[in-house]
Amino acid sequence: MLQTIKRPDSPVSIIGAGIAGAWQALLFAQAGHAVTLHERGDEAMTDATSHWAGGMLAPYCEAEVAEPIISRLGLRSLDLWRRELPDTPFNGSLVVAHPRERNDFERFARMTADHRRLDATGLAALEPSLEGRFRDALFFPAEGHVEPRRVLPQLHERIKAAGGTIKFCSDVSASDLDGIVIDCRGLGARDEQSELRGVKGEMILIETDEVQLARPVRLIHPRWPLYVIPREDGLFMLGATSIEAEDTGVSVRSALELLGAAYTVHPAFGEARIVEFGSGLRPAYPDNLPRIGIRDRKISVNGLYRHGFLIAPALAELTLAYVERGQIDNEVMQCS
Repeated sequence: MLQTIKRPDSPVSIIGAGIAGAWQALLFAQAGHAVTLHERGDEAMTDATSHWAGGMLAPYCEAEVAEPIISRLGLRSLDLWRRELPDTPFNGSLVVAHPRERNDFERFARMTADHRRLDATGLAALEPSLEGRFRDALFFPAEGHVEPRRVLPQLHERIKAAGGTIKFCSDVSASDLDGIVIDCRGLGARDEQSELRGVKGEMILIETDEVQLARPVRLIHPRWPLYVIPREDGLFMLGATSIEAEDTGVSVRSALELLGAAYTVHPAFGEARIVEFGSGLRPAYPDNLPRIGIRDRKISVNGLYRHGFLIAPALAELTLAYVERGQIDNEVMQCS
């Protein structure tokens, strides 16, 4: 078992500069460790799962389908996002539904907490672009969202400001490195963890100046809830799919579903310009739960599934607590 580290300058090498590795590097660097973050891709990170993520910080909404551990980690992560990046938008999130999905909407309300119900007038006051579109909504005021392609470089800059080193185009393995090694490679770790699988998440980026939203909007859907996430400069990300496939394309069916559902949120989306189609493979274990594995001086952080941006900060905090104080979280950690 890994011994606790008392010296603050103990070297720590982290493999993978996506959202999981970035938060590990940031918290360890801030704690005074000599941190080196290795990323096999270049600085653009276009091959990383994080590049295609939605970036929703929505632990209350996720409680409808996720295990309680996701809510626990997610709620703690909200505090860490606020602490480290105080400009993170915490404008809440909205859940809406058309009349034919009324039963599913009420089920969502029962399965989640810390929301308040808005009538049509309240919804229009919060999001004027949705005036007259829905008769009511669920508003989750404590939730937030980030834009992954903007926030990941910000985290990288904060790592360097805290004294950490980032090496892009650095394809290393744990055996190449001294000291503590934290493996955050996602699906790249299947050379050692064969139980990992990729779950495809597809997205479409569209552009329009006819709709303005200040927060993510989830539309209850018969098969999956569509989410519309506002970006800067009139951009919106459409997403929702979780497909048990490991190709990286976007299917015609998914595109039709996403675009059609967006049109029902607001007809102006029908005139929007499509900027980008894309997909990422989320690393998941069979139970879809995250895991911090500990073996000698190597730690693996993996299986974040579709909750990467939501739970990565809390996982990094747990890893740091283990290394420095020997603290074990039995719900997440496995020692061998």
